[in-house]
Amino acid sequence: MLKCDDLSRSLVALDQDSTLIAVIEMSQKQWLVGALVPGLAREPEKKLAPEAPALLAQLERWQAEAAKAGRVITRICVAYEAGRDGFWLARWLRERGIECSVIHPTSIPVSREHRRAKSDRLDLGLLRRSFLGWLRGEKKHCSMAPIPTLAEEDARRLNRERQTLTAEASRLVNRMKACLARLGIRNFNVTARNAAARVDGVRTGEGAPLPPLTRAELGRDLARLSLVRAQRKEVDKARREQLRHGPAAYQRQVRTLRQVYGLGWATADLLSTETFSRPLRDHRAVARSVGLTGAPDESGSRRREKGLARAGNARVRHGMIQFAWRFLRHQPESALAQWFRQRTQDGRRDIRKTMIVALARKLLIALWRLATAGQLPQGVRLHPAM
Repeated sequence: MLKCDDLSRSLVALDQDSTLIAVIEMSQKQWLVGALVPGLAREPEKKLAPEAPALLAQLERWQAEAAKAGRVITRICVAYEAGRDGFWLARWLRERGIECSVIHPTSIPVSREHRRAKSDRLDLGLLRRSFLGWLRGEKKHCSMAPIPTLAEEDARRLNRERQTLTAEASRLVNRMKACLARLGIRNFNVTARNAAARVDGVRTGEGAPLPPLTRAELGRDLARLSLVRAQRKEVDKARREQLRHGPAAYQRQVRTLRQVYGLGWATADLLSTETFSRPLRDHRAVARSVGLTGAPDESGSRRREKGLARAGNARVRHGMIQFAWRFLRHQPESALAQWFRQRTQDGRRDIRKTMIVALARKLLIALWRLATAGQLPQGVRLHPAM
């Protein structure tokens, strides 16, 4: 039975004689638009400037051509691949009464030939065939990405900006440590608050002061690290404000998730804004949305597992694997922690690394059921009511 969020095929019957179907191959410099226009034997294609009004004018011209051929267009369907341009065009077209879908790039099957031909026109034809099959309601042609609202997209920015700032701080610290180690300096803490004031007193392994260019470079890196830390504090303050003044559904989900002992507000915010805000179909869709599913390779007698698919949200996937390790420490009596210990009784490191990913998948599904249906995982300890 089809679910409300089943985006693997269209739920609306297709009348091809009254439907204008268009697909867009997008790039920074131009858009290549192809269409199936009722009443026209050819399949027109047009190169346009990457501007929404130009696209709308072209769709209206094709609609007029169909009218001259005696066909009345009652429905216009447009699709393009998810990518750098995001979802703004889909929202813009929908506001003007045009159905627009965004295709998951990885859901379109391509030729496995080593040296297959590749061009914008060939890609456009593949998009057109896949989108037509999707509109007909046939499975396995392609899958559509859910189109978030502008507010939903904006709510994700704080989490993502903080992760970017944290990665930048780690990169700067590692760079400074490597620079000092090259000169035999191993006892200088570049992360200390007074590190910039203590640089002049640093001596190399040979007992000499820092060379002038290295000293200047280290000073700039320390200033940049201080700026990154200040910006991260601003982001943390904004995240706390978002937690207090965000939408009611968001606040309810975060409060529910924070009741789990060992799960902090940052992880609850990450899960709520990145994954649980979407109407996911079932537990398989939850795991697939963050790439916590397997990639089996089976052919004849060959059977092997290639690891995680990694086709979903990497931020949530990494966060859930980190939380899985914390969960084992804070929730040792839970059913999931006992399941993990039973599977890793031999103590082999490779087994633990494999099973922690399986635990992360189970935890994600359990937290999704808790946040959406109030179903408490077995044996999980909760904080007092918040």
